[in-house]
Amino acid sequence: MSISRRTLLKLVGATAIGATAERFISAHADTSTARILSKAVGAGKRLSRKKTAQPVRLAMVLDLRKCVSQLGCTKCIEACDKTHNIPDFGDSKDEVKWIWKEPYENAFLDQENFYLTDQFSNKKIPVFCNNCNDPPCVEVCPTQATYQRTEGIVMMDWHRCIGCRYCMAACPYGSRSFNWRDPRPFINDINPDYPTRMKGVVEKCTWCDERVDQGLLPLCVEACPVKAMTFGNLNDPNSDVRQLLKDNFSVRRKPGLGTSPEVYYLV
Repeated sequence: MSISRRTLLKLVGATAIGATAERFISAHADTSTARILSKAVGAGKRLSRKKTAQPVRLAMVLDLRKCVSQLGCTKCIEACDKTHNIPDFGDSKDEVKWIWKEPYENAFLDQENFYLTDQFSNKKIPVFCNNCNDPPCVEVCPTQATYQRTEGIVMMDWHRCIGCRYCMAACPYGSRSFNWRDPRPFINDINPDYPTRMKGVVEKCTWCDERVDQGLLPLCVEACPVKAMTFGNLNDPNSDVRQLLKDNFSVRRKPGLGTSPEVYYLV
């Protein structure tokens, strides 16, 4: 196959620019979570499929002992739905969900315990995208509509999504929803500061990436009345998430699948 001199020069130039950008980012890296996540240093950069050391690896720790004490509480779900323009279709068939509740036994099917204490038995717990460290959804997306940021958040580019739903088939947690209908007429109070989606695209929780870019916590963390959720840098040994995992026993959903889910549940 022949290639013109002009095309060759364009390819060489693009490669050189990309390499220069990588060297600049590496040379100016900072271990401060706020600095790395700020827009000023390019938050949202896509993560190369070739894994490299990450100064920041975001994770969520959810203390179920606190959470289940608030029977019927849905504050985290309400805050997420309202801010992110999640539609209410009125039925479970077409339901779009970013955070939802599952019975404890269903959420941890691979960790069956016939002698589960009443503290968790028949209790519903919050589940959402695990923002896996090795996300299979990213691997199967043919258009790179779903991709992973350098600090680990698994994102959705709705303009690239072609609705093939490969990512939904690859996700072992059921964390993705498909818009079978135009969601806009089913949003009770549209938030103008967050984009609405369209029919034929997939969506999911992104840990409030728009807030993380400003150095803020995800809304679900702030909305929890008993502070059951903690969010932070898993690679920082002094972070709150690391201290909680150090001092408490935790479980993750389907860790044996090798996806490295980054939501930890204290039990």
